[in-house]
Amino acid sequence: MIRINLLPHREEKRRAKQIQFFILSFLSLLLGVLVWGLVHMVISAKIDYQNRRNAYLEQETLVLDKQIAEIRKLREQTKALLERKDAVEKLQSDRASVVHLLDQMLRILPDGVYIKSVKQSGDAISLVGFAQSNARVSTLMRAIEDSAWLESPALVEIHATNANGARLSEFTLTFKLTKLTGVNDVKPAGVRN
Repeated sequence: MIRINLLPHREEKRRAKQIQFFILSFLSLLLGVLVWGLVHMVISAKIDYQNRRNAYLEQETLVLDKQIAEIRKLREQTKALLERKDAVEKLQSDRASVVHLLDQMLRILPDGVYIKSVKQSGDAISLVGFAQSNARVSTLMRAIEDSAWLESPALVEIHATNANGARLSEFTLTFKLTKLTGVNDVKPAGVRN
């Protein structure tokens, strides 16, 4: 027996294709959402990783900034200590110079010469005094030249004056204090007092 399908077959095929289209559309949408979710998760993970790295770098930068500040502070302290050390060394080297100056002045000062004032500025000494004659000033200058601790005498001014009824020569003389090297500041060989 022959069977004849009198139902509308075209409508069934159309309905089957529509159902297939809706199922494929839903699956495509589901696949798209799934891919978007995976991509979003991967990107979010990378962003989180980069944020953690940035936070770590910021923490390490803060630690390094503190260390740099400490290093600057230590450098400033070292510089200040070196400046103080240099000042102490300079004072230590200069502390005996006044003693040597006064000792040499007592040794070389000829009779008839009187000191009015002595001023020291670094190594330069300015001496103002009275002498009974110009020859005694010359003797003082030669004695300064021969001294181991004094050098470069230069007569700035000399003029006659009266003091207590006596005629004297008032003079201004400059010379320098010699810086000797060595631990004990030993006088150079062959130099007289």
